[in-house]
Amino acid sequence: MRTQRPARRKLISVAAISATLLAGTATSLALAGPATAEVPAEQTAKTAAAAVAAPAERLIVGYKSGATEAKSNSAAAADAEAKGKEAGENLDFERRLGTGAALVDLGEQLSKADVSDVVAEYQADPQVAYVVPDRLNKPLADPNDTEYSKQWDLFESTAGMRVPGAWDTATGTGVTVAVIDTGYVTHSDLAANIVGGYDFIADTAVSVDGNGRDSNPADPGDWYAAGECGQAAGQSSSWHGTHVAGTIAAATNNSKGVAGIAYNAKISPVRVLGKCGGYDSDIIDAITWASGGTVSGVPANTNVAKVINMSLGGGGACTSATQTAINNAVNRGTTVVVAAGNSNANAANYSPASCNNVISVAALSRTGAKASYSNFGSVVDIAAPGGQTSTGTANGILSTLNSGTQGPASESYAYYQGTSMAAPHIAGLAALAKSAKSSLTPAQIESAIKTNSRALPGACSGGCGAGLADAAKTVQAVSGTDGSTGGTTFTSTTAVSIPDAGSAVESSIAVTGRSGNAPSALQVGVDITHTYRGDLVIDLIAPDGTAYRLKSSSTSDSADNVSTTYTVNASSETANGTWKLRVQDVASADTGRINSWKLTF
Repeated sequence: MRTQRPARRKLISVAAISATLLAGTATSLALAGPATAEVPAEQTAKTAAAAVAAPAERLIVGYKSGATEAKSNSAAAADAEAKGKEAGENLDFERRLGTGAALVDLGEQLSKADVSDVVAEYQADPQVAYVVPDRLNKPLADPNDTEYSKQWDLFESTAGMRVPGAWDTATGTGVTVAVIDTGYVTHSDLAANIVGGYDFIADTAVSVDGNGRDSNPADPGDWYAAGECGQAAGQSSSWHGTHVAGTIAAATNNSKGVAGIAYNAKISPVRVLGKCGGYDSDIIDAITWASGGTVSGVPANTNVAKVINMSLGGGGACTSATQTAINNAVNRGTTVVVAAGNSNANAANYSPASCNNVISVAALSRTGAKASYSNFGSVVDIAAPGGQTSTGTANGILSTLNSGTQGPASESYAYYQGTSMAAPHIAGLAALAKSAKSSLTPAQIESAIKTNSRALPGACSGGCGAGLADAAKTVQAVSGTDGSTGGTTFTSTTAVSIPDAGSAVESSIAVTGRSGNAPSALQVGVDITHTYRGDLVIDLIAPDGTAYRLKSSSTSDSADNVSTTYTVNASSETANGTWKLRVQDVASADTGRINSWKLTF
């Protein structure tokens, strides 16, 4: 019988484990997948490698069901001792977990190379289904911000975005978010997270700060009197950009005010909206500069944003000029989030909501239904809390503001409603995802947010995208901290248009690195925008050309969009090869697009 080791305080960094587990990781984005009883170790490595955010000093080893070590503690102990000797280390079998896996102590003072050798020994054993670090988890306490209890949009189970569940994995560290808006008015609950921005308003009648473009994005107020701006009634200053910025990155756990979604991210205020609004030309230059592009006469940006939030818009479809700026920003690696608009109309008729390569966000009320004012339609990608103050002020979105009716006065907090409030929820989530996994592309971030959303708690006539964004699920998926020890996901995020009553279109995914056949419960996740989904016929095409019908057409299914996961018995198909999603619109009057789809083995 082995003598029990004395308790130790020193924790070995999981980074040492991750170096080995990262080896052989495929380039496809790994999202959450169902756990399986028998999982090849090289596939489990992907999930474990991405989940290395906490210290650990042990390994959890799962053996295949036929292995002696799966049932016998003495066999598992002997195996640990043997593998330790092979790696030149002293390993101990500690106990059997409820799942049947073995908990193996790594020993003391192991270097990165030592841990790599141990993990390699287990991975090389064909009887080992998986080997993952025994991660250290921490309690998830509410932040101590004094107004946090009023931020239903972050935590309520019905229509909250489940943000607290993401904070143990990511808080936005290392990510700059450009808020292209009215600028920034000083607020102590935001100041620590503000970095340099720019004032892009060239017209002094709009800027009302006495000059044109300059490096000072301070918000002097956007108030106007009755009869100005084409409005019969006047309006006080909105401090709109400051409210948006607070939702994204208000300082958190500072015993005051509100909590920000990505509270360790930085905000770069980029001013484009002043008195009566702002011009496309200024917004286009702001998008370019914020994402690291060059704008004539403007100094280079030293705080390049990986996320842009634009809670702004106007009537008319997206122009080629605006689309070009957005495309260039995305090509530089910047995710662009926009508000769907507040006209209770089809967002396809508004810009930048209708632009391609953006995440267009609809607003939900506290009940999880589409807010009465929110735009909708096939161009909407996702929904987030936007508030509905007509049912009570506290049902709006609380964030940082200023009490001044014209110029700045004292800092304050206030409830607002709008798709302008919904968009920064998604910008904050994009920052969390990018912080959790810095290699994510804008397309992968969008796909992850949409794929990991949940069904709307309430109704949305006209279409609110893939569903209600779920911060915890999204961040856990991209980082591999969802607790899954099995399942490898291959994803396509290339949009494919579906012609009205036209020929079938296809989107492809190349599956590599698998062995043998596909599983009997192959998961096919589909995200398709279409305003009458009954028109659609959807098939999965295996590498050998075999078609598996996922969805038939139906004259009685008038709902919008197809955002679901199908299960296919593909056990007769070779896993490796090119799989295709084939979609055909068999009736007239509606068009759509394949936004993304995925295969989880």
